[in-house]
Order: sequence, then structure tokens, then C-alpha cells
Amino acid sequence: QVQLVESGGGLVQAGGSLRLSCAASGIMFRIAVMGWYRQAPGKQREFVATITSGGNANYADSVKDRFTISRDNAKNTVYLQINSLKPEDTAVYYCFTGLNGMIPRYWGQGTQVTVSS
Repeated sequence: QVQLVESGGGLVQAGGSLRLSCAASGIMFRIAVMGWYRQAPGKQREFVATITSGGNANYADSVKDRFTISRDNAKNTVYLQINSLKPEDTAVYYCFTGLNGMIPRYWGQGTQVTVSS
């Protein structure tokens, strides 16, 4: 059974930082594509970042200067470091795995990030 469990969200002031974590189980994590989407209130879910098994990262243009995705294969965990937070970053952040591809196959339950101005 595939499980993705996010943590690390919260309420933070604009300009602050957060590190989101996503712990995976039930998959061969070291070869899996992992990533993040987010969904702001009243908006569609949007792509944030992916990271391949080899550590190659890809970002949405809107976040690439402030967000960093990384992975720890020993811990079966993918991270999203978010710096210089803005109110428009307020959203539920969802971890996903595409297994051996980029298209999301499984999702976590999401973690809420709220940025106050």
C-alpha cells in the first residue's frame, strides 16, 4: 500500500521560511520520481516541483528562485524548502509520486501553508 505523509506546514509571516517533508512507504523510493503540487483557495492544483531518482530537479517558473526540492533516499523522504514566503504561496501543498514517470500516480493528504502579510 502506497502512503505519502506530508508534514511541516503552518502559519508563517511573509518573508519567512518553511521546510515541508513527505515520508513515503510502499514504493521503491530510491527510483521513484517525487514532487509537489499546491492548491490555493478557489484555484486549481498547480505544479510546484519534481525531483528524479538521480536528483534532477524541475520547478515551476513562479517558485524556482525561492523553492528547493531535495530527497533523502535513506529516509524515504522528499523535502520542499520554501524561502521568502509570500501571501500568494498560501495553499495546501501536496506531495506526489509518479513512480517511474513524471505523471502523478499517488498523492499525499496535503499540508496547509498559510502566509500572513
